[in-house]
Amino acid sequence: MVGYDPEAKCVSTVEAAAAGSASGLVTRVLVSPLDVIKIRFQLQIEQLSSRNPGAKYHGILQAVQRIFQEEGLVAFWKGHVPAQFLSVGYGAVQFMAFESLTKLVHITTSYNARDSFVHFVCGGLAACTATVAVQPVDTLRTRFAAQGEPKIYRNLRHAVVTMYQTEGPRTFYRGLTPTIIAIFPYAGLQFSFYNILQQFSEWVIPAEGKKGGNIKNLVCGSCAGIISKTLTYPFDLFKKRLQVGGFEHARAAFGQVRMYSGLLDCIRQIMREEGPGGFFKGLSPSLLKAAVSTGLVFFWYELFCSLLCALKNADSTARKEG
Repeated sequence: MVGYDPEAKCVSTVEAAAAGSASGLVTRVLVSPLDVIKIRFQLQIEQLSSRNPGAKYHGILQAVQRIFQEEGLVAFWKGHVPAQFLSVGYGAVQFMAFESLTKLVHITTSYNARDSFVHFVCGGLAACTATVAVQPVDTLRTRFAAQGEPKIYRNLRHAVVTMYQTEGPRTFYRGLTPTIIAIFPYAGLQFSFYNILQQFSEWVIPAEGKKGGNIKNLVCGSCAGIISKTLTYPFDLFKKRLQVGGFEHARAAFGQVRMYSGLLDCIRQIMREEGPGGFFKGLSPSLLKAAVSTGLVFFWYELFCSLLCALKNADSTARKEG
């Protein structure tokens, strides 16, 4: 169902956007706590270890307990409103662009639209398009998830006005360079490995065992998410560090803070002060989140597309009978 299939002309571009939005919305609600923990880990300068007395967080369970004790249950959904705008917008643009690009490849070239390489290129381009469209919302989401108590931003409107007045319009696109660099291979690998795993499962699973299609979509999506996230993770960390630039006063309660002049300076400082392991801070919750979120995104997208197809077929049948 994911990607243009000339033999199954069922989902239009608009319907793909609607299914992508719905899948993003549902998935975001479920994975928000993992996202908050991942961001807290990524922004911590101190080593993620219980042996480091200056480290605020040093493990997933410890971080969950500490955030809950200090900030309450709602802290795990900090920045949820901009995050939902991000997920809904990103899901709509990404899947709409992906379906359109794979269809364009099928119509204008000799390549097979179901080929894994085509899915890699089209998935990467679709994600880049979606990223540029929603980057300001992503920056807002990161700021909300990163701030401690007392809060610097009271609500979404206050955050937008304050950031614009004090830091200028360019601040909404902080971290865009590493995001674009990372998102193309990350999303490309997601779509490509999802396609490969789907084809592999069809080869492995006998015909009589293919009834659990939804579970298969979930598992294939989860595996694709883990592989792609591991290969591209450092760029996600660079993005988060750059997005909170100019926001150092709100990070004081979490430990040391750093200022970076750009992507290369960020890489140099992390390597010098935190070592190679610094590039993979927060990898554990990030992989957990990638497995859950990618699996759920593909699961819900396929499910919503199937529901739209069923509704269209039922309506078509009713019209013929009428």
